[in-house]
Amino acid sequence: MKNDLGTQAQLTLEVSKPRRRSLNTLLQHHSVPMLMLLPFMLLFVVFMVYPVLKSLYLSFTDYNAVRDPTFIGIQNYREILADPRFYKALQNTTIYTFASVILTNIIGLGLAMAFGSQRVLDQILRGIFFLPAVAGGIAIATVWKWILSSEDYGLLNTIIGWFGVESISWLGTPKFAVPVLIMYTVWNGLGYSMILFVSNLRSIGNELYEAAAIDGASPMQRFVAITVPLLRPTFIYTTVTGIIGAFQVFSEPYIFFADVHNVGGILDSGLTVVTYLFEKGFYRFQMGEASAVAWILFAICFVLTLINLRVQRANESVQ
Repeated sequence: MKNDLGTQAQLTLEVSKPRRRSLNTLLQHHSVPMLMLLPFMLLFVVFMVYPVLKSLYLSFTDYNAVRDPTFIGIQNYREILADPRFYKALQNTTIYTFASVILTNIIGLGLAMAFGSQRVLDQILRGIFFLPAVAGGIAIATVWKWILSSEDYGLLNTIIGWFGVESISWLGTPKFAVPVLIMYTVWNGLGYSMILFVSNLRSIGNELYEAAAIDGASPMQRFVAITVPLLRPTFIYTTVTGIIGAFQVFSEPYIFFADVHNVGGILDSGLTVVTYLFEKGFYRFQMGEASAVAWILFAICFVLTLINLRVQRANESVQ
């Protein structure tokens, strides 16, 4: 019995020694890269990890940025989920998200197929369509606010006034609020989507289309059977990033609709989840409730991303 115990202890020591040696070897050979990564890791912890964990803690507290936070459990989540304005913001954001993502993908793919060649004119047109994607978002949104202004100097109302049409309050009429956001986002993002689709389309070999044409496939059949399946990686990327980005939209609705009293415009017609969060945190200084909204938004984006990926994988397995 004693011999067995001694043998086991010896084996344990022999196994642990290589592990210690491997760890020491790892530190010796990678000490310089680790030291070079240390500043980044410190910044990541200070400016990413700590704020995320802090916001999670604050979401369970009553905190107004003046007095110390007081733990209140899930009361903030209950109040948010019982607030009709939160559901109005969620409704606006959901409509805006799905409409803008779908239209951006469809129009971006159409532009990629129409102007995807190496001709000089197509290259110039691609550059023109891509310009809004690289321009400053806040500056461009401010220009669009001037274009859509209901005053006499609003560009769009000036143009329709030439045809005898009365001025329309594009940003002050509730039924136009979400469509205006959708229009702006599609205009701003279709160039980026187009470039991604152009890159993917060029990777598809012409021999596939030639073989399908010889078999008698029509252009639409070739598009459905060849182009769409091979564009799936781009569709997944643009859809997932589009959904996450759209649910986090803030600058555009804030610039278009916010005033000193309300961030959502008339009847909260332009209220989104993030502007609702901003109002909670920086208009009313309810930091705990604002943190709770942030985590609810994270959960929504996480679930939607999982659903989208599961659907895409299910389609791949079927095909």
